[in-house]
Amino acid sequence: MITRRSFTAGLIAGTTSSLVSKAIAQEDDIESAIGRLDQLHSIQVQIGGELVFAAAPRGPGLDRVANIKSCSKSIVALLLGTALTRGEIESVTATLGEIAPGLMPANATEGVEEITVEDLVSLRAGLERTSGPNYGGWIASRDWIADQLTRPFVAEPGGRMLYSTGSFHVLGAVLAEVTGKSLLTLARERLGAPLGIEVPPWTRDPQGYYLGGNEMALTPRGMLKIAVMMRDGGRFEGEQIIAQDWIDASLQARAVSPFSGMGYGYGWFLTDGGYALARGYGGQVIAAHRERDLAVAITSDPTRPARSGGYFGEIMALLDGPVLRMA
Repeated sequence: MITRRSFTAGLIAGTTSSLVSKAIAQEDDIESAIGRLDQLHSIQVQIGGELVFAAAPRGPGLDRVANIKSCSKSIVALLLGTALTRGEIESVTATLGEIAPGLMPANATEGVEEITVEDLVSLRAGLERTSGPNYGGWIASRDWIADQLTRPFVAEPGGRMLYSTGSFHVLGAVLAEVTGKSLLTLARERLGAPLGIEVPPWTRDPQGYYLGGNEMALTPRGMLKIAVMMRDGGRFEGEQIIAQDWIDASLQARAVSPFSGMGYGYGWFLTDGGYALARGYGGQVIAAHRERDLAVAITSDPTRPARSGGYFGEIMALLDGPVLRMA
C-alpha cells in the first residue's frame, strides 16, 4: 500500500536522483562524478587502444568475475551471430518449428512454432513476459522452456518489444540444439578463447540448459574486451571474432523499450547519444560508441535496482557527460 510517507519518500528519492544525474551530466571530472554513485563497483574507459580511465572504488575489483545479469542477453545475441555465420542456422527468419522442434512442449501455445530467432533476439516473440513480476514463478517451474512456450500471446510476433528473459533462454536452448554444444561451451569457444577471457559455469535450468538471459559472470576486464570488439565491428586485436555484418545488423533498431525509450537491436540497447549497450540488473553495463572510438565497462552492486529514472539514469548521465567529454 502506498502511504503518504512512502509516497513522499519516493518523491524525495526521485528528486535526489534527478539532481544527481544533472550534476553528473555537468561534471567535468569523472572521478568526482563516480564519487556520487554509491552503487558503482568499477568503471573502465578505453579510447582507441588506450585505457584512459579505470577505477574500482567498491566491489571485488577488475580481475574477479562479477555477475553481469542481463548483459547475458547481449552475449547470447553474439553467439547467435556465430551460428548464423557458420551456417548452423540458415537465417534469422528460421522458425522454432523448423530448427528446434524438440523444444516444443506437447501443450505449446498455438503459433509458437512460427516464432523466429529474430523475434527472440529482438525481444518481439509476442509471448507473455517471464521477467518482472513473472520471473520468480518462471524459474520456480519444472521446465523453463515449456513454461515460456505455453504462455499466451499478448502481442503479434515481430511486433512490440516485450522484455522477457524467457525469450533469450529459449534462444540459448536453440543454439545448444543446433550446434550440439552447451551455451557454456559456445561462450568459451567462440568468445572466451579468442578474447582471452574467463567464462565460468553459471545457472542451468531443470533440463540442464544454461540460462540464456541472466546470471553469466565475467571479469570487468573481460567486459571491456567485449565492448572494444563491439566498437570495432566484431574485431579484436586484428582477429574477426564476430562477423561485421552481424554486428552492423545488431546495431539497427528493431524495437523501442517501453521502459527506457531506447531503441533495441539484436540484443543491444541503442541510445540517442550513440551508444550500444548491454544492460544488466543493478547497473552492469557493456557500452560501445563507434563515433567516439569509445569502449566502456561498468559493474555495480547486483543486489540493488537500477531503474531508468534512478541509478541507471545516473549511469547514462555519466556516459553522456564526463565519459563522452573524455573522447
